[in-house]
Amino acid sequence: MFEFIKGRVEFIGPEFIVIENNGIGYQILTPNPFSYTYEYGQEVRVFTYHHVRQDVMALYGFHSREEKKLFTKLLDVTGIGPKGAMAILASGEPEQVVQAIENEDEAFLVKFPGVGKKTARQMILDLKGKLQNVVPDFFPDLFSADKIQLQQNSNSEFEEAMLALKALGYSEKEINKISPELKKEQLTTDQYIKKALQRLLK
Repeated sequence: MFEFIKGRVEFIGPEFIVIENNGIGYQILTPNPFSYTYEYGQEVRVFTYHHVRQDVMALYGFHSREEKKLFTKLLDVTGIGPKGAMAILASGEPEQVVQAIENEDEAFLVKFPGVGKKTARQMILDLKGKLQNVVPDFFPDLFSADKIQLQQNSNSEFEEAMLALKALGYSEKEINKISPELKKEQLTTDQYIKKALQRLLK
């Protein structure tokens, strides 16, 4: 329904951003809201996917058409819904996901929240050889630290990162396991999320 929305950034939170266009604020769920390189009030363009179900309507947003395309491919897999697809994209390494599917690397795929052996196998069966138009070269560096605008102090950014991990489906137990070491570092929210995801996916 919507290819993209162009407007001003009004809010960035753990699960979504808000883009204002002609007096309307669009709540757009994104894989990692803190990876957005925008400043509040800056005009941006976000590619969107309009998800409609009997009990919910939601807009999902992406940096590029290619990222959106991978999201829609993941939705075609039995057992993966929008939240699961977003958690996979939030790893910041979509090329690794494509590579794991092509190499039938189930061990890598089951590290994502909500992806068990059955779903990982289904991803491989459904998507292997069908991702030629979703190549890594097209994906921007979603987690480049030098693009992140520091808006709050390190402690509050750590808390935001932990909330984002919970929103992606990781359990308190998983988060508590990796959080003590992370908290010692002074990072941006996005860097915390990236480092946490790297550890969770090991």
